[in-house]
Amino acid sequence: MTLLKKLIAAASLALAFGAQAAAPAAEAPDALVKRISQEVIDTAKGDKDIQAGNQKRVMDLVESKILPYVDFQRMTSLAAGRFWRDATPEQQKQLAAEFRTLLVFTYSGALSQIKNETVEFKPLRADAGDTEVEVRSQVNMARGEPVVLNYRVAKGATGWKIYDINVLGAWLVETYKGSFASEISKNGIDGLIKTLSEKNKKLAGKPLKAVAK
Repeated sequence: MTLLKKLIAAASLALAFGAQAAAPAAEAPDALVKRISQEVIDTAKGDKDIQAGNQKRVMDLVESKILPYVDFQRMTSLAAGRFWRDATPEQQKQLAAEFRTLLVFTYSGALSQIKNETVEFKPLRADAGDTEVEVRSQVNMARGEPVVLNYRVAKGATGWKIYDINVLGAWLVETYKGSFASEISKNGIDGLIKTLSEKNKKLAGKPLKAVAK
């Protein structure tokens, strides 16, 4: 995934659900996104530690304001595709945990590079009773044309959660699905878990600015 895609994906996650804990339960997903977006992007822009790539500060922001509102179980199952059903409960747990960690590093590295981007949201195309919707938006870059992005959210017992993001025409789940299938075909579910674990260990030793590249 390119730096631009990482940055936009990270921004969209942060902007979309960073302050959902304070949101009314009946609030529409697009209204929620619009209401909280400015607060979260201002935090990323105005925090000198985040801009400097302070790993703990950025990771804390991701952990507290983004991750509670991402459905990693569903995201991982979609990325694993048909192989998910063949995995044991323990393998599913380990795979979801490693995928979650990988995305934490990816989004943390990108979040530290947010500068002057703004997000503009499109009218929601959904019925009042829908429990799965696609929220459309575009990222206005400091330079260059706006980048269109969409993301899928589903409403569950604890509220709305993200389970996929479309950046520059590519869905995040589909981006990983091919590489997951290739690794599983060669080395099984355990092989994929091992590969992700090793990658996460390497990323843990890198500065966030390097992770974002």
